[in-house]
Amino acid sequence: MVRLAISVEGTTEELFVKKLLVPYLGEKGIYATPILLNGNVSIDRIKHELKKISYSFDYVSTFYDFYGFKHKALGETKTSLESKISESINPELKAKLIPYIQMYEFEGLLFSCPEAIAKELQDDKLNAWASDILAAFNQNPEKINDSTETAPSKRLERHTDYRKTTHGPNIAKHMGLAKIRGMCSGFDAWLTKLEQLGCPNPNKLS
Repeated sequence: MVRLAISVEGTTEELFVKKLLVPYLGEKGIYATPILLNGNVSIDRIKHELKKISYSFDYVSTFYDFYGFKHKALGETKTSLESKISESINPELKAKLIPYIQMYEFEGLLFSCPEAIAKELQDDKLNAWASDILAAFNQNPEKINDSTETAPSKRLERHTDYRKTTHGPNIAKHMGLAKIRGMCSGFDAWLTKLEQLGCPNPNKLS
């Protein structure tokens, strides 16, 4: 059994990992454990957190939102942040690390299935509302934007009765990992890397 720690930004991500990723990866011989960072995500905090937990696990990954990441440089990207996370830790730990930044935040994944949003929030009109938003971003939930007014969570909180820790993981569970992976290429690429940890030679990650 491969022991994998996933450092997560908040309780919503923690519950998502527990409800969907833990059982899925467990079937592949990977024992995943979400470890709560509890907001205020920055390179300095991540550096200390990963150092603290890495010695107790075979591999360590991250699951943080781009939207809420603190002290981003002008022109920062998902790739540049993931590189900074990798560069921040001790060289001997790098082989154990799979850094991942979610674009633009966890709630973007929920727009993979407008029907699931409507079902969980018990409002049929939300299917059309969420479908229109998805269409505006070329059917790519991971492009729903980085803004204090129009980020995915802000849209949900403004237009629905959405509560992050209650509804977020439940909506994701309604739609399932296959749907999310089919709509969100960044998330799919990350989960593919995690799956490979269960293969005979996980050091050859692609």
